[in-house]
Amino acid sequence: MNGMLEDAWSKGWLSRPELAPEGLVAAARRKTGLAAMGEESGWRDRLGSLVDALHAEAALTPVGQVVAYGQLVSALANRARAHALWQRHPEILDLPVPAPVIVLGQMRSGSTRMQRMLACDPRLAHTRFFESWNPLPGMRVGRLDDRLLRGWMGLRCAHWLNPEFSVIHPTGTRQPDEEIGLHNVSIFGSAFEAQWRVPSFAAAGEAMDTRPVYAEFKQLLQTIAWLRGERGERPWILKVPQLTQDLAAVLEIFPDARLVCLDRPAAALVASSASLVHSQMRVQSDSVDRHWIGREWLRKIALRQRRLAAARAHADVAQVDVAFDAMNADWRGEMHRVYHALGMVLTPDVERRMARYAARRGHRKLARHRYALADFGLDEAQVDAAMRAGGTERLRLVASDAGTPQGRSPEPAHARTGMA
Repeated sequence: MNGMLEDAWSKGWLSRPELAPEGLVAAARRKTGLAAMGEESGWRDRLGSLVDALHAEAALTPVGQVVAYGQLVSALANRARAHALWQRHPEILDLPVPAPVIVLGQMRSGSTRMQRMLACDPRLAHTRFFESWNPLPGMRVGRLDDRLLRGWMGLRCAHWLNPEFSVIHPTGTRQPDEEIGLHNVSIFGSAFEAQWRVPSFAAAGEAMDTRPVYAEFKQLLQTIAWLRGERGERPWILKVPQLTQDLAAVLEIFPDARLVCLDRPAAALVASSASLVHSQMRVQSDSVDRHWIGREWLRKIALRQRRLAAARAHADVAQVDVAFDAMNADWRGEMHRVYHALGMVLTPDVERRMARYAARRGHRKLARHRYALADFGLDEAQVDAAMRAGGTERLRLVASDAGTPQGRSPEPAHARTGMA
């Protein structure tokens, strides 16, 4: 595909995607016929930062350039549609978002399992995959819109480009899924960081005031509920690993939230997260450095853990801790404990629904995800040191990468081990 794209661009058969802020904005405006995109959350500055990082740091292939262009134009188009809808229907932003249940977990901590267990309960609302990535319809006829079709096509493309995705994160168009696509609308967050090497963009996101982003995040939740014809009566289940990094800001927007906090041994967490990031980056770049991924995501996980602990210590809300291994050993007992902390009763009907989910083939596919710390130039001592430091320092490899070209980190000679 990379060769075909370069050939088509050089011969003028196709136009090379223009990864420039004003070009992306213009493309979104052409796509929607809408001009206003709002300025409140600071998205323009982040778009400029991200585009600069894509050019200077990401080393995108032609496929990567096409994917980046498509994602950013889609995100900006959703911004334009959202602001047009809010102008026509300001009552959307008056819908309540009562006492959300926030699943707080790092990537690969079991947060998807917890979210989908909770989503078995019809008393709770959840975001579906197609709504996360396509929160606003491009066209609507009566009660039908094009979001389902766009979600289905996007998922098929993701599986075609990266077949590992269906093993690492099994999902479906209508399945409960994290709200990471809502962050894309704000040009923010780890959906970009986990697929492209953009450390300058990541650093800016870690240093910024994220409250405007989460105010917009709430507005998008209200919009999804309104499009469903709901009145905001059910508590929402929210799950994005980014929330661990930004919990203090999240609680200012959702002060009555209830927290389900997941934990997993750090070595397995880092190895699995790095494996996920590597799987996504290598689809869009031929210069993917396993050791850099290991160092960067170890730092990021430690930073998120430190910020999560600090925010929880000052939060006067219901909280419950759930260990990854405890869920593996006795998910029923853990879910009863979670429901007690949430002030809810786990009914027999909901428990049966959870059992059906736990037995699904897609859920069991996670056992096929194999990984090891050594694949990413790390060992348990480095992980322990970084977690103690809290993500405040960047790590140096014990064994130097000197002489190893970027993207050509030596493959480990041993078999990979571990399960997601």
